[in-house]
Amino acid sequence: MIMLELFVVLLFIFLGARIGGIGIGFAGGAGVIALSFVLGVPTSQTYIPVDVILIIMSVITAIAAMQVAGGMDWLVQLAENFLRKHPERITFYAPIVTFLMTLMAGTGHTAFSTLPVIAEVAKGQGVRPSRPLSIAVVASQIAITASPISAAVVAFSSMLAPKGIDYLTLLAVCIPTTFIACMIGAFVANFMGSELKDDPIYQQRLEQGLVKLAPQKQRDILPTAKTATYIFLIAIAFVVCYAAAISTSVGLITDPALGRNEAIMAVMLTAAAAIVLFTKIDASKIPSASTFRSGMTACVCVLGVAWLGSTFVNAHVEGIKEVAGGLLSDYPWMLAIVLFFASMLLYSQGATTVALMPAALAIGVAPLTAVASFAAVSALFVLPTYPTLLAAVEMDDTGSTRIGNYVFNHPFFIPGVVTITSAVALGFTLGGVLI
Repeated sequence: MIMLELFVVLLFIFLGARIGGIGIGFAGGAGVIALSFVLGVPTSQTYIPVDVILIIMSVITAIAAMQVAGGMDWLVQLAENFLRKHPERITFYAPIVTFLMTLMAGTGHTAFSTLPVIAEVAKGQGVRPSRPLSIAVVASQIAITASPISAAVVAFSSMLAPKGIDYLTLLAVCIPTTFIACMIGAFVANFMGSELKDDPIYQQRLEQGLVKLAPQKQRDILPTAKTATYIFLIAIAFVVCYAAAISTSVGLITDPALGRNEAIMAVMLTAAAAIVLFTKIDASKIPSASTFRSGMTACVCVLGVAWLGSTFVNAHVEGIKEVAGGLLSDYPWMLAIVLFFASMLLYSQGATTVALMPAALAIGVAPLTAVASFAAVSALFVLPTYPTLLAAVEMDDTGSTRIGNYVFNHPFFIPGVVTITSAVALGFTLGGVLI
């Protein structure tokens, strides 16, 4: 019976992946019905990661308010100025920009605005655009596992708390390891493919007049942009400082009236209110912002997939522990492989985390193994269908960032695998010291 139930879970995950986007959440809900109504597997609303969903909603509301006030445009302008000042190092500086923007915003969709700049700067310098574009996309994805306000980090830190691993320790491991891993990935990407001038497809497109160097254009930055951005950054800083103050390792506040998750929600909603009040933007425009729509999509995805996964795991946790516990104890790196392939299908770091990490911890996986493997939930680049990956392909008119005929032979694959492998290896090393 367990094999039939597992088949149902995988079937609905596959169907969700085929639908794409918010459809993953839809398919997860349908899978819950199939497990409970048809196969009689008990389920409960306690299996739904309500805190994670509410945090996503709160953070995205603040980000969307900042976007409407022009804050995102100002950040992109700063990133563009930085990249154009150092065009010769574009392959290394592009991932730094996308990593930091995702780290601050908690969503990798911030990369959309910087990809055209990266492509133009690389092309103008004679650098093969596929090199900086590939690692920039990967960096924007793996930075989710290091962002203090991302759904994946918040959810995972809540799971680790009973194991004695606090929020700050998780960030102390994930931020440096993922950043260094991105630089290793950039080093590899810097040698991938022929030089742009030697690429026959580029030469052909050049002769056909399909390659154009767009002039630098100054964005119209709203006067409210800086105010909104500063309010948002202050909110992030407050959340991190408050989490440190109430943590067991620091212990400045021993009996907090507000827990960490509740603080994130309250502070982010307050930040959104402050942005609206101080910048006088039209609050009715916030739900129409692109970041708000993507965040609400993430909520539905997490709801469906996490509920489906938790329903199956909680029904068979002892059996799974007996079969997989010993295997993961002997070969801890296998958890990273499981997370890697799961995130390929789920297309969400948050959904992969809430679907699989509770099961891993429930069957006795060591906290060090879980933390070190966390970066592997970022394998969204493997199948060439993720929005930021497709955007990078579309924005490179040189033809160097192209998808081959065999699905996996695209320029994002090798830098991405190298980056995640490096992050996991560094996670075991640094985690062994801090945990």
